[in-house]
Amino acid sequence: MNRRSFTQALATAALTAVASPLQAAPVAAESSSKASPFQLSVMLWTVFTDLAFEDRLSKVAEAGYSNVELVGEYRKWSADDFARANTARKRLGIKFDATAGLAHGVANPDTREAFLAELTQALVPMETLACPAMIVLSGNVFPDLTREAQHQISIETLKRAAALVEGRQIDGQPVRLLLECIDPEENPKYFLTSAAEAIEIVRQVNHPQVQFLYDIFHEQVAEGNLIKKLENNIDVIGLIHVADVPGRHEPGTGEIDYLNIYRKLAELNYHHKVAMEFHPTGDQVEALRAAKEMVVRTVGR
Repeated sequence: MNRRSFTQALATAALTAVASPLQAAPVAAESSSKASPFQLSVMLWTVFTDLAFEDRLSKVAEAGYSNVELVGEYRKWSADDFARANTARKRLGIKFDATAGLAHGVANPDTREAFLAELTQALVPMETLACPAMIVLSGNVFPDLTREAQHQISIETLKRAAALVEGRQIDGQPVRLLLECIDPEENPKYFLTSAAEAIEIVRQVNHPQVQFLYDIFHEQVAEGNLIKKLENNIDVIGLIHVADVPGRHEPGTGEIDYLNIYRKLAELNYHHKVAMEFHPTGDQVEALRAAKEMVVRTVGR
């Protein structure tokens, strides 16, 4: 499942595990003598999709990363599948820092209880995989509700969700809920296309375990003014996703000035993950390495 098909599935619902065969890849250590001031990750749905799960992790480690994000790939796994995934990630020095994949959004009052039940159930595989963050989406606009009503419903649902995870830790870290926007070109029916509104919702929820996922790609398509939003809202940004516009390819292939974005993140002492979520235009390992080296060369210390 890719992010686009996942989003489309959500839209439809709203409206009606040194390994063999793993190779001994360079264990996700920093590939440069300099390190980024913030940790880097890879959103797995965009890369190595023709390989088995453990081999995909091996490729990510080969590219020099120690964090991976998921989109519910584990949904139909057996106990043996979870064991293999955990064995692989430990041997490769990889951690799962976030996952997505809930079928329900926070802006639908009719599915609030289903969303909360699904989140509760999702905490089990998150615990098994030592994955402490869940990406959540809003779902679609509802014609019978005002925008103000859906805004308030989103706040109320996230407050209920925050109560479910309050004080809970996975792998020694607080469980976090990360609210994400989707740009209107990808899904014109989606409710939260504006980072400004999503950030306002997060601020109104006012809980340290509820934060904003700032997807630079989506926001450039939707509204732009990327750096100003970082400056004004770094306190509630819990994850950043990276891809260039157009095409969702690696930084440097399009119109976004990622050098300035990385400099600003370092200046603002951002300390959460920056995840590569792009479709490489060439060799996937080399593209991921180059994306990491861009960060290290720009803000490494």
